[in-house]
Amino acid sequence: MATQTRTALPSLAACALRVKAGEPLSRLIPAGEFDAPRGALTGSGPWRLTPQGAARIIAANASRGTDIAIDYEHQLLLTEQNGQPAPAAGWIDPRSLVFQEGGDEPGLYGAIRWTAKAGAMIASDEYRYLSPVFPYDPATGEVLGLAHVALTNIPAIDEPVMAALSARLSAFPHHQENPDVNETLKKLLAALGLPDTTSEADAIAGVAALKVRADEANTQIAALKSAAPDPAKYVPVATMQALQTEVAALSARVNGDEAARLIEDAIAQGKLVEAQREWASALGKSDIAALRSYVSTAPAIAALKGMQSGGGNPSAGGGGPSDADLAVCKVLGLTAEEFNKAKIGG
Repeated sequence: MATQTRTALPSLAACALRVKAGEPLSRLIPAGEFDAPRGALTGSGPWRLTPQGAARIIAANASRGTDIAIDYEHQLLLTEQNGQPAPAAGWIDPRSLVFQEGGDEPGLYGAIRWTAKAGAMIASDEYRYLSPVFPYDPATGEVLGLAHVALTNIPAIDEPVMAALSARLSAFPHHQENPDVNETLKKLLAALGLPDTTSEADAIAGVAALKVRADEANTQIAALKSAAPDPAKYVPVATMQALQTEVAALSARVNGDEAARLIEDAIAQGKLVEAQREWASALGKSDIAALRSYVSTAPAIAALKGMQSGGGNPSAGGGGPSDADLAVCKVLGLTAEEFNKAKIGG
């Protein structure tokens, strides 16, 4: 959405659509490319209403404070020339505007509340057509908005109406985007996921769509906050923490029992010596799987079986460790003193 500079005015046009009384929504502008019906002035149309253009028109009217007027025979445009009043034939709720892309008659639709007089004339076939007045881009024919609508029997544009359209349009400022967009606007457009060259109408439509999504999200959040938790699906945090503590304690107890059993069996088999008990016990507490792996792969030393406790002092006769004892020390990574200590039971 760029800095605005005054430039050339768009054009205004009117076309005619058949009135269908009694329907909840009436077609106000046809979708796609369309022309004025027979009798239109030279150069009128073609005009185009795309889904994106319709979205911009809907967004621009969403915050409108007044209903869209329907007059008789475009008198709203001619009253300054002929001095006649311009009574309303009906009113369109701007918040009812919707774009219907499918079906036989796609286009921009709205809910009309007819006056009693107009409703009676439509019912008796005294009036047949709706003639929307809309600004459009003269270069592309793209419909840019919806000014008001007339109830008419003349499905075309005549000279007085065209002159009045031009006078009415010139009373309103029109702006064109300047490519020199300031940094703040660039950031806002980037936050919306829109390019720097986005028009004001497209930016407004993007904000409106974002607001709809935000409102939906807030509604869902409010519903979640107000809903009581299902005890069958959720467990209180305190209960879960207590359960985790109990599981940890039970796991430590089971691992401790298994470690003690593994250590006793390994000592009995000559896979461990008494001097390694404390180390093996600490390993079992921190990583029982590592202790299992060590015990399962450690060689059983026959010279250690039955010598872990209750044995005599190997140095009682004054001699040191034998060659076999030294070999055992090398396998187990023990010093001679540690080995003697293990043999005599510490």
